[in-house]
Amino acid sequence: MRSGFFVLVCLIVGAAIFGLALLLNNDYYFFAGYVVLQYVVLATAWNILGGYCGYVNFGSAAFFALGAYSTVAMHKLYPLPLPLLIVIGGIASGIVGLGMGYLTLRLRGAFFAIATLALAVVLQTLIVNWDFVGGSRGAYIVRPEAIAPLGSYIKYLFLLMMLLAIGAITLARLIERSRLGYGFATIRDDELAAEASGVPTLRLKLIATTISGALMGMAGAPFPYYIGFLQPSSAFGLDYAVNAIAMPLIGGTTSWVGPLVGAVLLGTLQQLATVTISSAVNLLIVGLLLVGFVIVAPNGIIGLVQTFIRHQPVGQVGRRKIEADATGHVP
Repeated sequence: MRSGFFVLVCLIVGAAIFGLALLLNNDYYFFAGYVVLQYVVLATAWNILGGYCGYVNFGSAAFFALGAYSTVAMHKLYPLPLPLLIVIGGIASGIVGLGMGYLTLRLRGAFFAIATLALAVVLQTLIVNWDFVGGSRGAYIVRPEAIAPLGSYIKYLFLLMMLLAIGAITLARLIERSRLGYGFATIRDDELAAEASGVPTLRLKLIATTISGALMGMAGAPFPYYIGFLQPSSAFGLDYAVNAIAMPLIGGTTSWVGPLVGAVLLGTLQQLATVTISSAVNLLIVGLLLVGFVIVAPNGIIGLVQTFIRHQPVGQVGRRKIEADATGHVP
């Protein structure tokens, strides 16, 4: 499927989802849908570094919060349209991602993961002591009640996040099928062998941290308008760090489809649990599902589906093709 056609299909599906939500005529679906789409962007962003390159990042909440506080800072300095604030949040988080990569990517395994967690702690400490953006007290963002021609402002936020999710998925798919994606795969499979073969591993990892950080910042930039009141405990919430890791792992980390499936599945379950039980059980759901998938399907849902397909009986034409591939002769 070519990229242009893929984007068109995504836009058609997105328009259908938006139209269905409009027909239901209930703003709650837009509130819940915004959260699910936000997790799609976060999971896709995490997977670019954690799935494609194999570097586990525990600092997702830091980049998300940086995007959110970039919006707060710009709102106080000079209010701008939200699409521009999303771009600014992405630029700020991308720069921090580049700096973090330059300082930490010489570490590997658990040492890199601990370093990214330390980054989140440092950034949260800075935000708590930065009075301009509210500090530990938090900051209010007064959003418009409505926006033409959509009506309520939450519909506008939902639409922006849906477009951002489509853009993130398209970017991940393009990376996966490009030379850049193949370079990422060599790092994930065997970084030492890749370096010995002349692959510029450090440069590729810096690109991955920059793209991943920028997408996470863009996911966080509209958050102050969604929640109305931003404080460090909500922006640096454990939910974002845990979900950003769990969703790709549950869906599957080797493909762009995995984070999408994991985010939609897990995000929807969490929204249903919030309405029917309590939001306090969200992390419990994540933990139980993550443990279950690690035991039953360590390659995630996509890996489970691929294994099932491989074990299906093949027809005569498929058997001949397999034999031809194995022997090198065309039957």
